[in-house]
Amino acid sequence: MNNPSDLATEGINADDLCSYAVDVWVSDHSILTDEQRLLEVLRTAAEKGNAKVLGESSHVFPNGAVTAILLLSASHLSIHTWPEYSLANVDLLAYGRLNGERMMESVELGLSPTKINVTRMLRAVH
Repeated sequence: MNNPSDLATEGINADDLCSYAVDVWVSDHSILTDEQRLLEVLRTAAEKGNAKVLGESSHVFPNGAVTAILLLSASHLSIHTWPEYSLANVDLLAYGRLNGERMMESVELGLSPTKINVTRMLRAVH
């Protein structure tokens, strides 16, 4: 493994580049089919993490499940819902000045989970 200081690129440290894979179970699964509410949860999280949103896209499936993504200047934030399981999967790639921890806390607050699993993985810069 490389020395963390060798992984620095343009002021980005290896510790600043990470992925979050989050599984969120909710008691009220109506949020999992509410496209606009889910986009607002993502937008609020981006704001809390100091992220600049460049674009967004979403899709509602026949069963009401929603996939939504924010394209961020330094990464992306997405959610995929499974209303039949009261489950949402949230993914974030964050680096630079983004605060991934704040973003994930905001998502948690917005979804009010009954159970949550958060996996944080450091990512290689090059």
